[in-house]
Amino acid sequence: MKLDGIGADYHFMILAAMWPNDRQIAMSGLRQSSLADAFRFSLHDGERGIFSMASRANNGGDLGFEADLFKAADKLRGVLEPSDYKHVALGLIFLKYISDAFGEHHAQLEQEDFADPEDPEEYLAANVFWVPPEARWEHLQANAKRPQITFTDVNTGKERVGDIGNLIDNSMDSIERANAAVLKDVLPKEYGRPQLDKTMLGELIDLFSKVGMHSADGKSKDLLGRAYEYFISQFAGAEGRRGGEFFTPRSVVQTIVEMLEPHHGRVYDPACGSGGMFVQSERFIENHQGRRSDIAIYGQERNHTTWKLCKMNLAVRGIDADIKWNNEGSFLNDAFPTLKFDYAMANPPFNISDWWQPQLEGDVRWKYGQPPSGNANFAWLQHIIHHLAPRGTAGVVLANGSMSSQQSGEGDIRKAMIEGDVVDCMVALPGQLFYSTQIPACLWFLARDKSANGHRDRRGEILFIDARNLGHMADRTRREFSEADVATIADTYHRWRAKPDAGLSEYQDVAGFCRSATLDEVRKHGHVLTPGRYVGAEDTEDDAVPFAERFAALTATLEDQFNDGDRLSALIRDKLAMVRADD
Repeated sequence: MKLDGIGADYHFMILAAMWPNDRQIAMSGLRQSSLADAFRFSLHDGERGIFSMASRANNGGDLGFEADLFKAADKLRGVLEPSDYKHVALGLIFLKYISDAFGEHHAQLEQEDFADPEDPEEYLAANVFWVPPEARWEHLQANAKRPQITFTDVNTGKERVGDIGNLIDNSMDSIERANAAVLKDVLPKEYGRPQLDKTMLGELIDLFSKVGMHSADGKSKDLLGRAYEYFISQFAGAEGRRGGEFFTPRSVVQTIVEMLEPHHGRVYDPACGSGGMFVQSERFIENHQGRRSDIAIYGQERNHTTWKLCKMNLAVRGIDADIKWNNEGSFLNDAFPTLKFDYAMANPPFNISDWWQPQLEGDVRWKYGQPPSGNANFAWLQHIIHHLAPRGTAGVVLANGSMSSQQSGEGDIRKAMIEGDVVDCMVALPGQLFYSTQIPACLWFLARDKSANGHRDRRGEILFIDARNLGHMADRTRREFSEADVATIADTYHRWRAKPDAGLSEYQDVAGFCRSATLDEVRKHGHVLTPGRYVGAEDTEDDAVPFAERFAALTATLEDQFNDGDRLSALIRDKLAMVRADD
């Protein structure tokens, strides 16, 4: 039993201020406003009157040099807003990456008898970006601290004088012109603007110069690619709600990818943000000894700035993808109207209300019912189903309301989807997983044919997983899934859909966590898909202690805790009296 609340916090805030000198509590570094969080009077069974310090540890997962590099780079930011600094830092990491990759291939060509290291065609054949001499990292590094630099403007062909910011912009222009098929209008070119501290730019170049493209162990771990991905996540956290527009937390993406297992075929994301779904898909293939060439990647993004981030993110990873941008977005201007995909993965914006246009009336995508003009959740689901191949599967992040809402015909659309047997699995997520919102979300897993793809015939069934109790706090405001949490969710899904001869252990319902329900059961719940309605309560172990005995012990413990509380209250009154007497 634990009594832990406002009264206990109040006691400690007073005690911390008036504790006798010989029994002071070390509170250096604690903000006054965090006293109630940091010190709590926790009354546990057998743990009476103990001060407990709330953990402030950042359990952010397996982070190596990326975290240290970001901290060092962030110190150079000064007064620049994270939303502006993001493009400065990420652009330079990208420039360093392609220059390193170029340099590595350049050195290989120098060892070949009939190769020309300065022939751009040699790099095109190896899927390496050609970097002109004026854009190579060593040229930037050599000029990073010079206040005045003379260089040839690649756009005009004329000599000009500028600073390191102008030189970086010129390098970006040069690389875009040399690799226009992939990088046209992608790279940031605002380093020369007066608002940017040129000393900061020089120091950033020095900082990133210390990071090589590959690790020393020879395993070709892409250090700069890892740094780029980590920087994106940290900028998303710094920008809060705005950050969620371009970044989906890694553990959420990993859960979707591990459940869908995109080994081969076409992979699609209609609201791809900075490309995290694609990066994780490639990583999944590599981790399972597959080949990158086995999948083809397609994406669409409405925000032009985010589209640039995605293009650079994939280029840094060496991922070839067809990523489209237009102002209208996937509903009004579908970039792949006739293509069907084997896998779709998406984290579309939740509950958007300004998406509808008259030309969407009667669209072929609304197979299960026309979505309401005030909420696009079921428009996203139906858009994705429309684009699935006959054996395609999808994983979609949506707000919790999509599982139960009856407003504006949403309940009817959900019912039609359930009766159409395209809903394969529902996963309830805990709160605080996302940068853009603190509300809990859910995962929809869809399948065009639940009897196909080498799995067992699961038509007429839906798997419900309640993962709300999984995860750990990565910091004060955000939760993350661990690798074990992701494996627990994904393995449950795999065992449920596997054939008996697949070599996996047999699926079993687990009270409070997962349950396989029939369509008849879902009908009885009014076609509501909230997992909590189906999985039931978690089984509790019986400790074999009779209730009367347990109750007596708890009563005695509670009485002791009341006595301790009275003693502390008396002490506070005495201290308050002393303060009044001194006045």
